[in-house]
Amino acid sequence: MALRSVAVILQDPVALFEFGVLTEVFATDRTEEGVPPIDFRVCTENPGMPLRSDGGTALVAPYGLEGAHDADLVAIPASDAAYTPSEAVTQVVRDAVDRGAHVLSVCSGAFTLGAAGVLDGRECTTHWLHSDRLAAEYPLAKVNPDVLYAHDGNIITSAGTAAGMDACLHLVRAELGGAIANRIARRMVVSPHRDGGQRQFIDRPVPVTEADSLGPVLQWMLEHLDEAHTVADLARRAAMSSRTFARRFVAETGTTPHQWITDQRVLRARELLEETELSIEQIATDVGFGSAALLRHHFSQCTGLTPTTFRTRHRASA
Repeated sequence: MALRSVAVILQDPVALFEFGVLTEVFATDRTEEGVPPIDFRVCTENPGMPLRSDGGTALVAPYGLEGAHDADLVAIPASDAAYTPSEAVTQVVRDAVDRGAHVLSVCSGAFTLGAAGVLDGRECTTHWLHSDRLAAEYPLAKVNPDVLYAHDGNIITSAGTAAGMDACLHLVRAELGGAIANRIARRMVVSPHRDGGQRQFIDRPVPVTEADSLGPVLQWMLEHLDEAHTVADLARRAAMSSRTFARRFVAETGTTPHQWITDQRVLRARELLEETELSIEQIATDVGFGSAALLRHHFSQCTGLTPTTFRTRHRASA
C-alpha cells in the first residue's frame, strides 16, 4: 500500500512527544524539498472534546474515527499504559489491518494493538519498561524487548519515545524510498537509520573512561566503508585494547563491530540501488563487500530481497 494519507488516533491521556513524532514526520509540509504531500488526520472517538495530555495541555482532534477508515497508515501514539481502549478504537485497528493498511504504534500504543488482537503471532515491541506486561497480557504476541522497532506484515510497533522516529522513518524508506527518508531525517536533524536495540538503554551504569563515545571511530568507518576493518585496527584508532573496544562497541551500538559495518554497508547499498544506475558489482565494491555474490548474501539476509529485486520494486514505487 502507498503512503498518501495518515490517520493518528488519540486516546486520553495523550503522550505529547509520541504524538509530536508522528506529526513531525508525516504532517510537516516538505513538498519544496521533493517530499510528497501526506493527508494527515488527527482522529479521536469524540471529536471536538478536549483530551488531556501528559504535559497538562488539552488537545482537540478535528476528526472522528471515520477519518481512519480509508487511511494508508493508522498510527497509535502512546497513552497511559494502563488505559483500556474502547471497542470502537480496537475495531478501527482491526479493520485497518484487514484491508491491508499500515498500522503503527509508538511506545505504549502497542497495548491498543494488543487489545485489538492484531499482535497475535506477530513479532512486536514496546518500551522496555512495559515489555513484560505486554507479553503477559497478550501471550500470543511475540514480544521482542531488545529492538527499536518491529515490522511484521503491515504492523509496525516501536519502543519508547525516540524509537518512534526510527519506526516512522523506516516506513517512509520502505514506501517512499531512501532519498525521501533522508530528506525528512536531515530536516529533523536525526539519523535516517539507527542501529542497536533497547538493551543499550536498560539500567546500565555509564562506563567511566576518558573516551565516552565511539562517535569519531564510527564516523570514520562510515567514511571508509570500502576498506577492510579489523577489531584490532579499530581498537588502535580508538586508543583502546581490542577487548575493551569490542566490549565498548556492543555497549554503545547494541551490536558487534562486524555486524554494525555489515548493516551500514547494506544501508549504503540500498541508497545506491535506489538513487544510481551503478551495476551490482560496482555497488558491492563501493560499499566494501568486494563481490556481487557477497553483497547479495548480506543484502538478502538484512532485507529479505535480492539487490535486483529491491532496485526494481523501489524504482517502481518512485
